Amino acid sequence: MSRRSAFGIQRSGSVIRAWPLLAAAPALLALACSRSDTTTVRLPDQTARRGDDPPVVINPESPVDYPPALFSRGIEGKVLLRLHVDEFGRLVPESTKIAESSGYPALDSAALGASSRFRFAPALRSGTPVAATFLQPIHFRHPEAGGTTP
Repeated sequence: MSRRSAFGIQRSGSVIRAWPLLAAAPALLALACSRSDTTTVRLPDQTARRGDDPPVVINPESPVDYPPALFSRGIEGKVLLRLHVDEFGRLVPESTKIAESSGYPALDSAALGASSRFRFAPALRSGTPVAATFLQPIHFRHPEAGGTTP
């Protein structure tokens, strides 16, 4: 006795035949691939070219001082600064703002105070130095805390 399921699979005795479904597979695959998927995030078509770089900190050592009272208590945090450098890599001081606080005013103040001591290589666009506004994270990590700072 032969019976066909809703999926095109035929059963004849103990043998199952899926030929009609397999024959339609290329058409089903083409149909599935041709539909646009609005839930998929796609990478931009244009990739970054060599010579398109953000400003880079060039200080050999960090100019940021960890507030002693917070260091002794093992308090850690991250401050996100919004900075602007000109085409020569010079920081524009009045542009410095806290984009995201650490939640500790002493850490925020230490990051802001050190920003004028940062030295930068300028941003590059197509290999040419340009002015740029960017976000610079400042991490305060205690060596004995053992945790990670977000």
